[in-house]
Amino acid sequence: MAKQPRRPEYTDEHARAGVAAPLPAIECWENQYAGYEIVISTPEFTSVCPRTGLPDHGTLTITYVPDKLCLELKSLKMYLLAYRNLGIFQENIVNRVLGDIVAAAQPVSATVQGEFTPRGGLYSKMTAIFQRKRARAR
Repeated sequence: MAKQPRRPEYTDEHARAGVAAPLPAIECWENQYAGYEIVISTPEFTSVCPRTGLPDHGTLTITYVPDKLCLELKSLKMYLLAYRNLGIFQENIVNRVLGDIVAAAQPVSATVQGEFTPRGGLYSKMTAIFQRKRARAR
């Protein structure tokens, strides 16, 4: 009897889960200063594993250097709360949040770090970084 090929437990559908889900808009307000850094931390971040349906808990830390716009905190809070019932991998959360922040505020630089509580004895920490490209000197 031939051995049947093993069906993968994680599929491409799992990998893409939540990446394009509609989320609340992140609003911004006009920045008045230059050359400073803003750090925002949410120690009670939650989402859902798209494969197991189990909750993920962790701390998301957003660090950015604003250019012309700053993130409005209430809209950012509503945006982050929308992940609570969203099936999305932790790695995708960190990268999606970074992309959405960069799209909204167009900062000089931004870093999003996710530190998730251990599940099954494994602790995970991810960091996604954006750095605006400098114009070439002529």
